[in-house]
Amino acid sequence: MAAEEIALLDTVASLEARPDLGLEKGSVGTVVEILAPGVFEVEFLDRTGHTTALGEFEAKKLLRLVHEPASPQVAES
Repeated sequence: MAAEEIALLDTVASLEARPDLGLEKGSVGTVVEILAPGVFEVEFLDRTGHTTALGEFEAKKLLRLVHEPASPQVAES
């Protein structure tokens, strides 16, 4: 999978504000459904785990967040 591809259950950030969903630019959510090529349903939660927004996003409006490096770093001895 290329680094920029978005997949089911990826953590993403919205690149634009979505006032219709009550979201600010940079809001973080999880891809919960692939609706079509390049179109995703993303769920946004509050700190207690309750859904605050659920919306459709095009891939170009999302940034896939990475939690670990692309290749493991080898510790030098």
